[in-house]
Amino acid sequence: MAAPSGVNIALLTGRDKGRARESILMGLMDGSIQICVGTHALFQEAVAYRNLGLVVIDEQHRFGVGQRLLLTQKARRTPHCLAMTATPIPRTLTLAQYGEMDVSRLDEMPPGRQAIDTRVIAIERLPEVVDGVGRHLGNGQQAYWVCPMVRETEGEDQAAAEARYAALRARFGDDVVLVHGQLRPEVKDAAMEAYVRGDKKLLVATTVIEVGVDVPDATLMVVEQAERFGLAQLHQLRGRVGRGLAKSTCLLLRGEALTDAGRERLALLRETQDGFRLAEEDLRLRGGGELLGTRQSGDTPFRVADADQLQRLLPLAHDDARLLIERDGGLDSPRGAAARLLLYLFERDYGVQLLRGG
Repeated sequence: MAAPSGVNIALLTGRDKGRARESILMGLMDGSIQICVGTHALFQEAVAYRNLGLVVIDEQHRFGVGQRLLLTQKARRTPHCLAMTATPIPRTLTLAQYGEMDVSRLDEMPPGRQAIDTRVIAIERLPEVVDGVGRHLGNGQQAYWVCPMVRETEGEDQAAAEARYAALRARFGDDVVLVHGQLRPEVKDAAMEAYVRGDKKLLVATTVIEVGVDVPDATLMVVEQAERFGLAQLHQLRGRVGRGLAKSTCLLLRGEALTDAGRERLALLRETQDGFRLAEEDLRLRGGGELLGTRQSGDTPFRVADADQLQRLLPLAHDDARLLIERDGGLDSPRGAAARLLLYLFERDYGVQLLRGG
C-alpha cells in the first residue's frame, strides 16, 4: 500500500538477529525507515527512533501499562497514541470515562463476518461435545479446541492442552495438531501453517491463538473450562470463528465449581457479541485498576474522594486544567508549578506519565 508513496516500511520482531536486525535499528535511528511494524521488540532498550511521532498499539489488551509507556517514551516529545482492541481493558475504559482518552467506537461487524451461535455446556457432556466435533470434521470443516493450561501440574485441576491433544488425536488421528507458547518457534509455525492450509482439521491450543489467527474455514470453537478465562479473552477466542461464509458456533464448556462471577461472565458471552458492552461489564465486575499506576484491573484506590464524588468533580477539574494550559501559562507558570508540587506531595508526579500509555 505504501510503495507508490515511497514510504519505507520495516518489520522488527524478536527473531531478527545479526546484520538484518542492525540494519533495521540503523534505519530507525537515521529516519530512513518511516514506519516500523513489530512486536514487543519495538520498545526494547537498544531500539532508538529519530523522530517518533505516532504509536499505534494493536490488540492493546495484550500489553501492560509499563510496556506501552516504554514505547511512547522513545520520542523526544510525547507522541500521538492510538490504542486498538475489540475488548478494552477496564483501566482504559476508566481513562476514557475520566476524559484522558478519546474513544472511536466501531459498532458494526466487519464485512463478511457473521453472528456466532454461542452456547454454554456443562463439562459432564464432554463425550457429546467430542462426538459433535467428529461430525463437524466429517463434514470437511475445521475447529479449534482451547485449554487454559499447557500441561497438567500437581495440585491444579485446569484442563491441559497436551492431555486434551493426546485424547483427541487418539480419536481423530492425524487430523489433530497442537500449538502452545512453549513449543519451539519452528514447530509452532509448522503446525499453524498446516492448519491454515487445511491439511489439519482440529487445532488444540492455549490462548496463543487469541489474536492474529484468521482461518475462514474454521467454524467451531470449543473453550474448555471457560469459566477460568476473562471476558476479553473469551470474546477474542470466539472471534477466531465466524470469518467465512458458513455459520459458526462457539461452545463454552464450564466446570463443576462455577462461581457467581463465572456464571455471570458466561451468561454475558451467550447474550451479546458487542465487545464494548463486554468490556463495560468487565469493568463493573473487575474494577478499573490504577489510573496513576500499572494495575489494569481491580479496585481503584482513592485517598480522599470516592467514585461518586469524582463524577461530580471531574467536569470542574477538566475545565480548570484547560484554563491552566490555555490561559495561565501551562506547567511552567507559577500556577503550573503549584500543580506539580501538589502532585509531588501526593506522590503522583510519576504516575501522570503512566496515563500516556493508555
